[in-house]
Amino acid sequence: MSSSSPNSPPTPLLGIDFSSAPSRRKPIWMAQGERHGAVLRLQSLQSFETLESFGAWLAQPQAWLGVFDMPFGLPRELVQTLGWPLEWLPLMKHYASLTRAEIRDQFAAFCNARPVGSKFAHRACDGPAGSSPSMKWVNPPVAYMLHAGVPLLLEAGASLPGLHEGNPQRLALEGYPGLTARELIGRRSYKSDTKAMQTPERLIARKDVVEALEQGRSRLGLRLKVSHAQRDELVADGSGDKLDAVLCLTQAAWAVQQPRYGWPVDADALEGWITSA
Repeated sequence: MSSSSPNSPPTPLLGIDFSSAPSRRKPIWMAQGERHGAVLRLQSLQSFETLESFGAWLAQPQAWLGVFDMPFGLPRELVQTLGWPLEWLPLMKHYASLTRAEIRDQFAAFCNARPVGSKFAHRACDGPAGSSPSMKWVNPPVAYMLHAGVPLLLEAGASLPGLHEGNPQRLALEGYPGLTARELIGRRSYKSDTKAMQTPERLIARKDVVEALEQGRSRLGLRLKVSHAQRDELVADGSGDKLDAVLCLTQAAWAVQQPRYGWPVDADALEGWITSA
């Protein structure tokens, strides 16, 4: 699938900043765009205040390739230690059958049995991506994002390249916006969910991220095209959620033209992989 072929329409691309407990105050944000050569045009930003409304959107009969800011898998070491299924789909079905309290208790027991400094198990992609372990249940609660999000993708019939074959018209990839943000502005913080922490320094950092995306300064080889109003909206959002959705969108625009959508040949088909890591 290529969005640059003159005979085929461009693939609708999505970048999703996901939340395991969306609300009016902190919804799921979805950036939609199209790639034309080396230019990625941001078409729209849309929010979803419930998991149900987001799941309903995903399940509509339409084509898309989306990058989702949430883990698609668990560390193999953790899964083996807990005696859970060692194939991805049976593992996800087992995981979805647990409550969040059960997940927290089992993961906490796993961590408590390990030495200080290596409490969490990691996936192979965490190192190159600089991401949190997908078993973390606080700060950020990515384990709950996996628990809430992957069932929505399966219900929508989506294909998760490398992990699960579904509808080839709906392709879902795991992303991590911090990977691209760090490439553009280093370790400067650009967002906070706490109003008091939404400082002028973080606003300047968001402005620098957007400018770098527009100038095509990432290794993804793309230039972001936004309107003045869109640029202002991305910079003004102190939570950084809208910008994170756009960062995921850039990873989707990169992946759509990569062999295997950027999945390494040797990636672990139980753990998953983070796009562009």
